[in-house]
Amino acid sequence: MRTKSLKKNKINVITLGCSKNVYDSEVLMGQLRASGKDVEHEAPAESEGNIIVINTCGFIDNAKAESVNMILEYADKKERGLVDKVFVTGCLSERYRPDLEKEIPNVDQFFGTTELPQLLKALGADYKHELLGERLTTTPKNYAYLKISEGCDRPCSFCAIPLMRGKNVSQTIEKLVKEAEGLAKNGVKELILIAQDLTYYGLDLYKKRNLGELLEALVKVEGIEWIRLHYAFPTGFPMDVLEIMKREPKICNYIDIPLQHISDSILKSMRRGTTQAKTTKLLKDFREAVPGMAIRTTLIVGYPGETQEDFNILKDFVQEMKFDRMGCFAYSHEENTHAYLLEDDVPDTVKQERANEIMELQSQISWDLNQEKVGQVFKCIIDRKEGGHFVGRTEFDSPDVDNEVLIDASKHYVKTGEFVMIKIIEATEFDLYGEPV
Repeated sequence: MRTKSLKKNKINVITLGCSKNVYDSEVLMGQLRASGKDVEHEAPAESEGNIIVINTCGFIDNAKAESVNMILEYADKKERGLVDKVFVTGCLSERYRPDLEKEIPNVDQFFGTTELPQLLKALGADYKHELLGERLTTTPKNYAYLKISEGCDRPCSFCAIPLMRGKNVSQTIEKLVKEAEGLAKNGVKELILIAQDLTYYGLDLYKKRNLGELLEALVKVEGIEWIRLHYAFPTGFPMDVLEIMKREPKICNYIDIPLQHISDSILKSMRRGTTQAKTTKLLKDFREAVPGMAIRTTLIVGYPGETQEDFNILKDFVQEMKFDRMGCFAYSHEENTHAYLLEDDVPDTVKQERANEIMELQSQISWDLNQEKVGQVFKCIIDRKEGGHFVGRTEFDSPDVDNEVLIDASKHYVKTGEFVMIKIIEATEFDLYGEPV
């Protein structure tokens, strides 16, 4: 048995899953730093610290497997004396804590998604209320996520998020503006608004969908030049947002609106509260209200009962709508969800074939849309330098999920974190190549 480490405690926070988890890790690290703790995000192995906090994802099977593997890896490192303590938080921990405690007893403690004060206490830190909105950002300095609400009230049959994150709770406009002002002071130029459902924002606090009013307040924050909307549910979308988007240059002509499917029978079983006709009209309204808007969506294939005919309807819809950006996922049968009562009757091989087919179709659409950009000039934000290229984005692209603009660093110099006008000289399915003008 080894003796306790004499080195100064250093905390290494590891984040798995979505941007909402990134935000939570940043809040945790901001609190730890304020308590005088030595904390780093995903430190390299040679300096990873002796206390590990793993912020897990429990959304679908692949994400759960990744989280479990990471916990096992660090439980083993603890066993071998390479780290002193391992703490686990986030969605997987919220959802499966009793099982995890039983199966991986070497972890010091597991915490749920709402137990930040308890986690801080275990790490020898105090929760400071006065730090509301202050975080240690982990993204490039020019953009940051702004989580406007937590949880979700939607009844979607396939989704476990309400089990892990609870009911929708919106943040006040005043708090979000204050947080945005703090980020802007630290050099953030782009705010990416995230929530389980942006469309629902404000219903609990203001008794109305209030995303429009929030945007009107955020565009006044000095230093913020782009505001981007992520994860807007299609049912009940507040249409005044489109007028503000068209009027306010700071709001990117971009929206992420996860549709999941389009066949009426599947939408009904998914409990999405909409139809193909309503969804098609909504997207046409978007494009009429804000010409040139980039629309990103996500789709699920292989949902219980999805027939070849349902899939063909979805394929035809993708071909007709020509989404600017898209992700497609094979259905994951999640326990304790409404859909778990249904038979998971589409074979895994068929699910994967359908997902591949949709993405091949999207790849061609993306190629065609990108070729139209060749010769055009776009305002781009430069996120980083990677290898021989500076990597930037247009207002129509979100980090990590969308197209990137690559600028040859051997021929041109651009400053990271700044906006630059870039002429597109070449394009592939998912990348644009450009030069400064």
